[in-house]
Amino acid sequence: MKLEMNTHMRLEQRMKLAPHMIQSMEILQLPILALQERIEQELNSNPVLELVESSDPEAPPVETDKPPDNISVDERDLVVKTDNNKVEDFQRLDNLGEGFQDYMSQAGTFHKRISPDEPDPKLEAIKNTAAPPQSLHEHLEEQWRMIDAEKPVKNAGSMIIDYLDDRGYLTVRLEQLHNKDRTDFNLDDLNKALQLVQKLEPTGVGARDLKECLLIQMAQSGKDMSFESRLVAENMDALLENRLPDIAKKMKCSVEAINCAVQHLSKLDTSPGLQIGPDRNLPVTADVVVEALEDSTGFSVRLADSNVPNLKVNNYYAKMAKDTNVADKTKKFLQNNIRSAQWIIDAIEQRKNTLLKVTRAVVKFQIDFFEKGQLHLRPLPMSKVADDVGVHLATVSRAVAGKYVQCSWGILPLRKFFSGGTKDANGDKYSWEAIRAKLQQIIDAEDKSKPLSDDQIRKKLAQIGINNLARRTVAKYRKLLNIPTARFRKKY
Repeated sequence: MKLEMNTHMRLEQRMKLAPHMIQSMEILQLPILALQERIEQELNSNPVLELVESSDPEAPPVETDKPPDNISVDERDLVVKTDNNKVEDFQRLDNLGEGFQDYMSQAGTFHKRISPDEPDPKLEAIKNTAAPPQSLHEHLEEQWRMIDAEKPVKNAGSMIIDYLDDRGYLTVRLEQLHNKDRTDFNLDDLNKALQLVQKLEPTGVGARDLKECLLIQMAQSGKDMSFESRLVAENMDALLENRLPDIAKKMKCSVEAINCAVQHLSKLDTSPGLQIGPDRNLPVTADVVVEALEDSTGFSVRLADSNVPNLKVNNYYAKMAKDTNVADKTKKFLQNNIRSAQWIIDAIEQRKNTLLKVTRAVVKFQIDFFEKGQLHLRPLPMSKVADDVGVHLATVSRAVAGKYVQCSWGILPLRKFFSGGTKDANGDKYSWEAIRAKLQQIIDAEDKSKPLSDDQIRKKLAQIGINNLARRTVAKYRKLLNIPTARFRKKY
């Protein structure tokens, strides 16, 4: 086999993204809270980037080359000139010591905190800092340490607590927790420990299923819930299937008594473990605010970026990067950081402009929604907004990702306004979101003693013009809205 080297030319197209383009796309996708965190990271890592102190973000930076005329001679920059006899400069050097002594005398002498009653600022700050939330495992372990029991039972209880899930349920069998090689506790110790764990707070923790969880809470409620306990213990499956007449016949009582017991059961917690632990609800902050104009002729769109700080490049470092007397290594370092700072400033400004243009286009196409509500949401593809704004489809997708709009109907995700839909018999367009809202409205208005089936809901939608929906589509939307079937919605 012969090996040889040769050269040849080839013409091809490649897409290369510059670093500042990648950064611009990343900034565009960030919601407002993530953008604030990103700006904080840039401020900590880039020394030439700083916040705009002026209340007016459009105010030009203050020039520092020439001192103002109202500054005294002693406050000017000390530069020993060579074009005069240097008398004025040396007089300023002599006066520096006097000014420094006057400043120190006004500041007072430094002294340590001698009195124990005098507060320490650092210690006060630590005391006022919120403690991290306690987990369910820590909460139960803290109570378990106070339980008076034999050592094998204590060890078995710690093992049970380790296997509780976030809802407070024991999802494994006790036989699985007992290992034949273990000698510190046995299966009887596990049974005793489980009874003790089920007496801990929050009430209902340590249950192995929903039935046991409800029985534990009723036993520890302090109220007479014997009828409810019997109802759950003997008819849990039928109760979950909403077969109340069968239960009434079996228990020889009225359906009204069972409905009253169900009302009492609805006040019990089916996931007691979620009462303890960190709050997993993430905050939602609006990125854009849509408000109706006072003359009711339209809507105004503005960015809710009052918490986003304005950035600028430090004037001193900018001049230092242009100074010919600065070392090349230092100048290169400053130039790289200035370029990076300018990139993120431009990216934030581009994010603002793009988000504002996209939202204004959404308001223009969805004007009926902002005026009349959810039922008037129209189908809107992203390509239509991209053509109206004059940007690529991917730019619109990144601009609406994770963003929220605040309007008179609440704080809504911006992506909510982009969806497909269908036409009714009159040619009017309905989005899938509007159809789901209409489905919810039909179910809310139904007779609960005779709830509507999916096919009956489909016929109701057809009566208002939406006549091209299949029954399985109605069932799918009903499940998306967490609405049970007609059998479970029935009220006796």
